[in-house]
This record gives sequence, C-alpha cells and structure tokens, in this order.
Amino acid sequence: MEQITKKEKPVPRPERVIQFGEGNFLRAFVDWQIDIINEKAGFNGNVVIIQPLEQGMGDVINAQRGLYTTVLRGVQRGKTLEEFRPIRAVSRCVNPYSRFDEYMKCAENPDLRFAVSNTTEAGIAYNAGDRLSDRPQRSFPGKVTAFLYRRFEFFRGDPAKALVFIPCELIDKNGDKLKELVGRYAKEWDLGGDFIAWLGACDFCNSLVDRIVPGYPKEEAPSIYEKLGYEDKLLTAAEIFHLWVIETKKDYSAEIPFVKAGLNVIWTGDMSFYRTRKVRILNGAHTSIVPAAYLCGLDTVEQCTQDPLMTKLLEKGIFEEIIPSMDGNREELVKYAHEVLERFANPYIKHLLLSITLNSVSKFKTRVLPSLTGYISKTGKLPPVLTFSLAALIAFYNGGNLRGRELTGSREGVPYPIQDDEEIVKYFAALYREEADSMEARAKKISHALLSCTGWWDEDLTRYAGLEDAVAAHLAAVWAGGIKKAIEGLV
Repeated sequence: MEQITKKEKPVPRPERVIQFGEGNFLRAFVDWQIDIINEKAGFNGNVVIIQPLEQGMGDVINAQRGLYTTVLRGVQRGKTLEEFRPIRAVSRCVNPYSRFDEYMKCAENPDLRFAVSNTTEAGIAYNAGDRLSDRPQRSFPGKVTAFLYRRFEFFRGDPAKALVFIPCELIDKNGDKLKELVGRYAKEWDLGGDFIAWLGACDFCNSLVDRIVPGYPKEEAPSIYEKLGYEDKLLTAAEIFHLWVIETKKDYSAEIPFVKAGLNVIWTGDMSFYRTRKVRILNGAHTSIVPAAYLCGLDTVEQCTQDPLMTKLLEKGIFEEIIPSMDGNREELVKYAHEVLERFANPYIKHLLLSITLNSVSKFKTRVLPSLTGYISKTGKLPPVLTFSLAALIAFYNGGNLRGRELTGSREGVPYPIQDDEEIVKYFAALYREEADSMEARAKKISHALLSCTGWWDEDLTRYAGLEDAVAAHLAAVWAGGIKKAIEGLV
C-alpha cells in the first residue's frame, strides 16, 4: 500500500507556532485545531515541533513530511460518528539533541508568535544542572529560557517579538509555573535585567485541555488504511469532543482564530469554573465509581454505561450529589454532565478501569472529596453515593503480597494490582492484617484509621458528623453481601 506522502502534500506556510512535544495528544488536539483554522479562518500558519527528549517521533514525522491523519470517533446525541482528517499544519520536527543549531535558528524566525507544549506533568520542573551553555538543557523550562534568550538577543529586545505560551501539561496553573521557572533560570544564569524585563512582554497563559486521545489504533490500523487508501505510521485516534480553556488577561482570539473557525476554545480571565467542572464531574465521576465497578466484575468505562446498576449509581452520584455540591450555573453543569456520559459510552475508546485506579487515594482527595465535603456544607447531609465510593475505595485496597508500591488484591479469585504511593499501600496492608472481634468492628477500626489520616486528606475526615459510621456501615455491607447487593441497597 502507498504511503501517506503519495496521497497527501504538505502546504508551505510561515511557521507561526512552535510546539514542544510531538506525542499523540498534541497532534490530535493542538495541531488538529491549527489545521482547521488554516482551512476555515485564514490563519496561514504552520507548526514547527521540538522533540523534548533525545528519543522520540521526530524521524518518523520528518519522513512523512509532517503529514498524518486524525481519526475522530465517538457518540454525539446518541449517534456514533467517525471522521478522518489529513493534517497538513506541521512543517517539520527538530531534535535539539542532534540538531541544536537548527533549534536555536527557530528563535530567529520573525513570524513566530505562539508556543504550545505537552511535556507530561513532570515536564514543567526545575533541573539544578541546567546551564545556558548546554546543547540543549535537560529540562523543558531550561530549553525555553535558552530559546527566549536567543530570540531576545537576535531581535535586540523588541517587545513585538515576544511569544505567547499556551502550555497543555495537566497541572494546575501550568503557564504560571512555566513562567516562574523561566524567570528563575534567567536570574541564576545572570541573563540581565533587560532580558528579564523583556520576559514580561511574553505571555504565559494557563490552560485546561480536554480530549481523550488513545493514540495509534494498532489493532484497527490495517482496516483504516484500506479506508484511507494509504499507510500512515502517525495515524492518531481521538474522541470527537474537545475543549480548550485558555486563561489570559489579553484576548488573542483575533490572532489565532479558534473561535472564528467554530472550535470549542474559550478565552477567559479566570478558568477556575471550567477546571472545577472538569475535575469534579468528569474526573470525579470516574474516580468515584471505578473501584466499585471493578469489584462488580466490569473492566472498562464503556461497560459501566451499559450496566443498569452502575448507570444508576453513576447518574445518582453526578446529578444528585456532585452538581448540587458545586457553585455555578446548574444548567451549564448539567449540560456538561450529559456530554461526559456520552463520552463515557464511546465504543471506540477502551478505557480500562484498572488504569484509572492508579494512585486512587490522591485522586479521591482532589476529584471527589471536594464534592463530598461541599455537599455536606451546602445541605447538612451526607451524600450517599460519594460516601459509599469512599468505602468502595477502601474495599478495593484490600490486598496482600506487598511489593514496593503495589499490593495484590483479588476479584472472584483472580488477582489484580493495587498501585499507589509506597506509604499508602503499606498502611493498607498493615490495617488489613489486624484482627477484630467482628466484621463490623473491623470495618469501624479500618474506617476510623483511614479517615483520620490528615496527611492524606489535609484534614481529619472523622470531624464530619456521621461520615465515619456511614463509611464503616457501607464497608461492612460490601463484605457481608457483596458489592452488587450493597449498591442495590443504595440506588
């Protein structure tokens, strides 16, 4: 079969966007949107990609001349949709480890205006060993500082050549943190007051991204190639839904016309509502039901949406507890929640429950606990589903055979991994080894010990009236009659 380069041709345009990261997410999210604004809104700009690690996809991207195909699939208004799009918005990929001078040359491009990144949650971090003379620096913020200093020098401090950064890393205040580290390097490397002042002309926006991107669809690739009529080693699958919330004091929507092209991009001066909405509805719904769903014998998120019992639990938790615990426009929250449920039901995305259970204690703290305590604060009552979800989490962490940061649990005689911080799994293992006079006494003992772990929750959860007893009662019910019977009694 012919390669993509025989069927599609790149489109030469000014490189107006520099992108740190060449992975599936950026190609199916940012570059996909750049391609659309080129077509629909006259942006007339391509992306030059910088490979953040020494080993990466740069050679494959360049071999395909920046061309690749996105495969968007999902459910919208009850209908299953599939969309193929050749992406022609990437001009090249530069590996700064082998082509450092070419990387620095990008800083001298007068057309360059925007910078995006996704270097993983660990990417926006400080490395004490980085120096300006490195070729390149090890850390992403170090690379950015050296790049900006070259641009500052080349254009003699012209503020019109400052860049707008829109990081996509999944950490809170990602733009603020990148700006902080660039400023730190500028001072440590003694780059001068004029450069530090010029950095003030650069805008480091905070952003929130939302799209599930499974990546290369290995099992389905041959059949997709047949549909396309060509082979594409960079084929990237994603869901149809997308949302990009960008927090900035200045509106760049005219310069980079996402909104004009009809894309789901929101420019705002405060993204806290959108972040809270995503964390507590989408992520919170996942985290609250997954331990119970897995113990019920389910394996994927899609299966949860097909199971009547789990559907009732999920919808009751979202609409009767999570949303009522939140501030903001209820109609907008409900609309978003229905979109989330359609995304959960996407038959093209195999989202494994076990992968979601990784580090569940910290996930519960950030994603579910604010809804639980918020509900109590607003109503003076305990939220039944969210309270049960804490008991289900405790039941899920019942395991032995401790090895490092992993315990081994058992579901109907089949072992499963319980993975979390080493301190956390050690504590669970020790608690479950302790004996008690009865099942109820054991449930109370374990619930009290875990809810009073202030180092985990940043507060003592036993201070909420009735919460400790309710969790213990749910835990005892799970042990006595099984997880399904306990859920039936709840919904």
